[in-house]
Amino acid sequence: MARTSVPSVFAVVSAFTLLAACSGEAGDAVKETAVPSGDAPAEIVQRQENFEAIGDSFKTIREQLESEAPDFAVITPAAADINGRLQRLPGLFPEGSSMEAGHDTEALAVIWEDPDGFAEVQEQAVAASADMMAAAATGDAEAVGGQVGNLGLNGCKACHDKYRVEQE
Repeated sequence: MARTSVPSVFAVVSAFTLLAACSGEAGDAVKETAVPSGDAPAEIVQRQENFEAIGDSFKTIREQLESEAPDFAVITPAAADINGRLQRLPGLFPEGSSMEAGHDTEALAVIWEDPDGFAEVQEQAVAASADMMAAAATGDAEAVGGQVGNLGLNGCKACHDKYRVEQE
């Protein structure tokens, strides 16, 4: 395997920074998913599990990209998992399932106040994850790293900045 150039390393490091934001991780710290109270809609539990699984798939991709010889038999299904889970998001945010409604969640009420904007960032995330899947199919680790960064910036961060409680 050829050595990676310095600019490539910086691109991958930047992608991992965005990846951590997308998966809800802060560096190597593991953030536990909050479990909603018993009166919470089932969709809150489902969306929290969905986001946790997205984080797990991102971690799998990150670990592979950091390895000496990334295994695309591992990266490709993880990228597909992220794409499939992002496509489920529209059904996991029923009206009244925000933290302002008293639920143990990081979802802000602005989701329902700006449904078109929320739908748009979800669509951007799905499109960016499809691009990541396409990059994974090429077997090019640098391309995957670039698309991880694209998804982190244009999908995850775009949503978290407006529709999720600010993380410290």
